[in-house]
Amino acid sequence: MTNQNKVPVGADGSLERLKHLGIVLPVLQPPVASYVDAVMDNGLLYLSGKGPRKADGSRRSGKVGADVSIEQAREDAYQTGLNLLAAINNATGSLARVERVVKVFGMVNAVAEFDAHPTVIDAFSDLMTDVFGERGRHARSAVGMGSLPNNMTIEIEMIVRIGA
Repeated sequence: MTNQNKVPVGADGSLERLKHLGIVLPVLQPPVASYVDAVMDNGLLYLSGKGPRKADGSRRSGKVGADVSIEQAREDAYQTGLNLLAAINNATGSLARVERVVKVFGMVNAVAEFDAHPTVIDAFSDLMTDVFGERGRHARSAVGMGSLPNNMTIEIEMIVRIGA
């Protein structure tokens, strides 16, 4: 999933880099509880946890290591990344405003014996590097959870530094 080509996100606010990668941002579903998708504070955009919901509203559910394979979980981490990119774009008006992906917290709904959480969340991290280059490299936690809302496979939250 990693592409080494260095096509930048357009400084004019266009999504040239996404187009080059063949990525179309999904339309976000509204939050399902009492929260907002993003909060800006002092140049940092705090993004609420998102899961792998697809454009049609569906998402895979189940435990990684039992019902869901590592490859399926990686696909879900990638889809979660697309959803978070859409949330950034909605909150800021342009992915070109992203100065740095600062911190990522990746959660995997997994069986107790599962130990490849970093491998799963790498699909998300690779997407951020593909889209933002060095600005997409980030600090990260990748952990297993006994459950996630609606039995979704992946949930990821992130903090991004935003420029003018």
